[in-house]
Amino acid sequence: MAWNEVNPPQYPKLGVIGWGRFGIRAVFFGIASVILVSLLVLAYFVERLYNGSLISSKIARLWGWCGRICCGLSLEIQGKEMQHGGAIVANHASWIDIFTMHNAAHIHFVSKSEVAKWPGIGFMARASGTVFIVRKPTEAKRQQAAMAVRIKGGDKLCFFPEGTSTDGQRVLPFKSSLFSVFHTPELRDSVWVQPVSVTYIAPENRPAEFYGWWGDMEFFAHAKVIFGLSRGGKVVVTYHPPLKAADYADRKRLSQDAEILVRAGVQKNLLAAI
Repeated sequence: MAWNEVNPPQYPKLGVIGWGRFGIRAVFFGIASVILVSLLVLAYFVERLYNGSLISSKIARLWGWCGRICCGLSLEIQGKEMQHGGAIVANHASWIDIFTMHNAAHIHFVSKSEVAKWPGIGFMARASGTVFIVRKPTEAKRQQAAMAVRIKGGDKLCFFPEGTSTDGQRVLPFKSSLFSVFHTPELRDSVWVQPVSVTYIAPENRPAEFYGWWGDMEFFAHAKVIFGLSRGGKVVVTYHPPLKAADYADRKRLSQDAEILVRAGVQKNLLAAI
């Protein structure tokens, strides 16, 4: 049996306190999302005048902070985010990563097209400039060109090269095909790729996989548990030195080095929390 076929941990019932916490957080997050989405719509029209994304990026960062707080997580940042455009590649443990990375970095996501249909999160993803990709070979060239335009324009695009979320206790092999855009003639000589490790530390008396979301776990069921029961957890975001695409002969070697750095960062932070 593969690790992602194992049943998720048994979460306790929310109880009166848990449901109360869930209600307060859900209402706060809902109100904050409505306000921030309205601001994003205004920012969209302003940014069209000068072809930028700084305002929407800052609004998305505030939205990520709201989501992280509602998930009961403190944030620790190690290292420094690169200041120029390029790409950030990180491990993927949960839907919570959307809040974490928006809060910790000035980024725009590259995500599978299904995320656009997620209630709340999908709408915010569209409004904040997420690049949605369709997993069809016939769409690959067009999507690579679109991402190249965004990176050349100064945006930082955030990828999850594992291709799926996990239990948060491991880093899966990176799919090198997602790195192909960095080796196009338009970008290879100028683009930098920054590996980032995202590590979730569960609260006391909770399973280590508490924040992980994998396999057939239902989104609403897991979100209910996190909003209602999470208290005292922590997420550690570790920025590793950026890698220049031009220093690598092909995308596979670039992918391998990024994977090694991300996995080492997650293992280090998990061990430090024991």
